[in-house]
Amino acid sequence: MKVSKMAAALTVLVGFAAAPSSVLAQTFQFGAIGDTGYSKIAEEELSRMINAMNREKLAFVIHVGDFEADPRPYMRTPDPISMPCTDAHYERVLGQFQTSAHPFILTPGDNDWTDCHLLKSDPKMDPLERLAAIRKTFFPADRTLGQRSLNVTHQSGAFAKFRENLAWKVSNVTFASMHIVGSNDNKGRTPEMDVEAEERTNANITWMRQAFSDAKRDNSVGLVLVTQANPGFETKWTPSLIDRYFRLFPGVSPPKQLPPSGFDALLAALEAEMQTYDKPTLFIHGDTHIFHVNRPLLNKRTNRFFENFTRLEVFGDPESHWVRVTVDPQNPELFVIEPRIVPENRARSSR
Repeated sequence: MKVSKMAAALTVLVGFAAAPSSVLAQTFQFGAIGDTGYSKIAEEELSRMINAMNREKLAFVIHVGDFEADPRPYMRTPDPISMPCTDAHYERVLGQFQTSAHPFILTPGDNDWTDCHLLKSDPKMDPLERLAAIRKTFFPADRTLGQRSLNVTHQSGAFAKFRENLAWKVSNVTFASMHIVGSNDNKGRTPEMDVEAEERTNANITWMRQAFSDAKRDNSVGLVLVTQANPGFETKWTPSLIDRYFRLFPGVSPPKQLPPSGFDALLAALEAEMQTYDKPTLFIHGDTHIFHVNRPLLNKRTNRFFENFTRLEVFGDPESHWVRVTVDPQNPELFVIEPRIVPENRARSSR
C-alpha cells in the first residue's frame, strides 16, 4: 500500500513495538513545556500557551511536570495561588490539559506529589496517596490526554505500577518518559520515601535501557528521553571542567567534593548506554526553569562531551512560553530547537 508523505509523517507506532520497514522517517514537530500554573495568573498564561500551540501543526505536546505551585508559596500567600495537591485542583489542571488540540503527554514533577507533605492541611497530605491520585487522573490506559489521542505503551511487568512511564514512536523516532523528579528524586527525607525512590529509580533505569534497546532494534533515526528533574549533568564533570565553569562567578569556588545525589544511578546508566548509541539523542527536562540547550553529558572514557547528546531545558515559571522541536531526518543533528514566545505572556512592569 502506498503511504503519502503526510501520512507517513504522522504515522504513530505503538511505543516499544518494532517499526515496520515500510515506515520512513519524515519531518514532524512537537511542543515542549513545563513548570506551569504556579499562580492564578500563570494558569491563564498556560491557557494562552496551549492556544498558541493549538494553532501549530504538532504531532504532540510534552509537559515535563510541575503543573502546580510548590505548597510553600501557597502557605505564605494563598490568595494569588490555587491550592495545590487536592483532587479538585488535579481535575482543574486535567481540564486545562484536555483543551490541547494535540495529543498531550505528561510526566509528573515534585510539586505535583512529593512536596505535598509541605501543605499544612488536616488530614496531612500523604505523597504516596497523591501519587496514586496522579496516576489515576492523568494516565489513562494506552493513550494520551488531549483532544486528539496518541497510542502509548505504559511500563509493565515487574514495574507495572509505574504507568506514568510511557513510550511511543513517531516517524521512526523513539520517545520515552521517565518519572524522575526534583527535590533529589524524593530521596533522603523519610525511610518510607527512600523505599519509594529506590523502586522508582530501578523502574526508570530499566525503562531507559529498554528505550535504547528498542531504538537500536528498530534502527530509529533518533531517541528522545523526557524527565521532570534536572539531573545535574555538571556534577559529573571533571574538576578542570568544573573550575572552568566557575570562572563565570568571580569570588565563588566550586565545592571540593559533592555529596551523593538522587540522580547518580541514572546518570551512570545514561552514560553507559550512550557508549554504544551513536544516533542523535535529545534529553528534555524542566525543574530549574531556565530555557537552555547544550551538550552537557560527559563521556568518562574520552573526557569529552558526547557530541550526539543534547539537553533541552524548557521554559518555567514565571516564563510561560513553549519550545518547538522540529525532527528533520535530513538534518545530521536531527533536532531543531526553537523557543516560541507567546506575546501575551511577555513580562510586564506590573501584573
